[in-house]
Amino acid sequence: LHMGKTMKEDLMVVVKYIKQLYPPEFNVFGTYAELYHSYFASQAKENAMSPLEDKDIYLLLSWVHNIYPKDMRKDRVLAEELEKVKLGSLLPSSLSKELEKKYLDSEEATIKNSLSKCLEKEIQRWKEDKEPEKLNGHFQSELLAIFVIQSIYSGQKRAKEISTAVGEELSRRLWQELPAFLRSYKDAFEDFKERSKKHRYYKPILIANINNCWNFRDYTEKNMAEKDGNKASILSTLSDIENGGFDVLLQQLFAQLKPSYKKFTENKWDSSNEIMNEIIKTTSKHISDFRTLKDPFYQAIVEKIHARLVKEYIVRLLKRKVSLKTPTQQQNLAEKISKNAADLETFCTSNGSQATWLNSALPKLAEIIRLQDLGAIKIEVATLATTYPDIRKRHLEAFLYIKANLSRSELKSILGYLAESTASTPLGAPLFANINVS
Repeated sequence: LHMGKTMKEDLMVVVKYIKQLYPPEFNVFGTYAELYHSYFASQAKENAMSPLEDKDIYLLLSWVHNIYPKDMRKDRVLAEELEKVKLGSLLPSSLSKELEKKYLDSEEATIKNSLSKCLEKEIQRWKEDKEPEKLNGHFQSELLAIFVIQSIYSGQKRAKEISTAVGEELSRRLWQELPAFLRSYKDAFEDFKERSKKHRYYKPILIANINNCWNFRDYTEKNMAEKDGNKASILSTLSDIENGGFDVLLQQLFAQLKPSYKKFTENKWDSSNEIMNEIIKTTSKHISDFRTLKDPFYQAIVEKIHARLVKEYIVRLLKRKVSLKTPTQQQNLAEKISKNAADLETFCTSNGSQATWLNSALPKLAEIIRLQDLGAIKIEVATLATTYPDIRKRHLEAFLYIKANLSRSELKSILGYLAESTASTPLGAPLFANINVS
């Protein structure tokens, strides 16, 4: 700092007062500048080759890349004259690169170590089994995400202040470190989910950690290029954490709903309205707990519930438990399915589901049961297959068991039409794909 200040002030005196006292060919300013630069560079080189602490390496690199060429040599009084002299860098390129590598290695190791310690503290907080804090009604455990993001951001900012190239290299390294850190986070979270089920605040901690992912996701989306392979890795790991949390949160609900769904076929759909009300009531109790999730995650879990409720209803329709011979019987069942479908759609939509692609599945199945004309049935089957291209012959065959008045040839004709209509249809959102037909 003393040398820099002295050099700058003295060269200003040369420009303002001394230069004009000599003939131009004496190049007085250039001579002074070269001598000052030579001494400054020799001192910088001597420092660079001696043992340095991390902060000293950072300061020296800041002088070489930033302070010396920008703050000193770009001074409005000196810039024009210094442009003519071409002084070069304070350090030889090889020595500068060596210092940069030391700095980058040290900074990367320091940040990596601090992230690891932060994760250990976070894991310890889970073990203490305390209710997480709430922010705007959402459970949060944001210290981890905030610390990690700030550590990476601060490291990148410091490095960029040395030079753009050093900043880019550290960013590249830290973008590789973040996926590794998140995999460690995911492993720790998986371990917590398995070992801590009896904790009093098990669910709130799960929810807080799912919410945690939003900060990482938002930061990654905004700061990483699409073509960066690390971005895909980070988002994939975050999805695993989120979906793993959702699965645990939904286990109890789906276990409780199973007996209710069985009642549909046990009662041959006679009490279907009461059973659907029971399903909705049970689901509603659980959904109220999920409102402590941040909005994107709340919507995601409600849509998972919506898909599961529709899927489980279809599963019961494919169980081959009900076989109706008369059009009147079939029409009565179709009306019940339509009513259940409408109640289910209203419930899910009112609770925030935007999975509108699910809404036509049950009404279309109800329409196939209601229709008696073979041509009309085929058209409805084709429409169903276009909307849900993952439906297969085995699904339709099990479903058509309900229509006992179809002849063998009519059944074969309808099934053949399905094969034709789905042959070239691209696979959309899966609904039937995960339904096994016994």
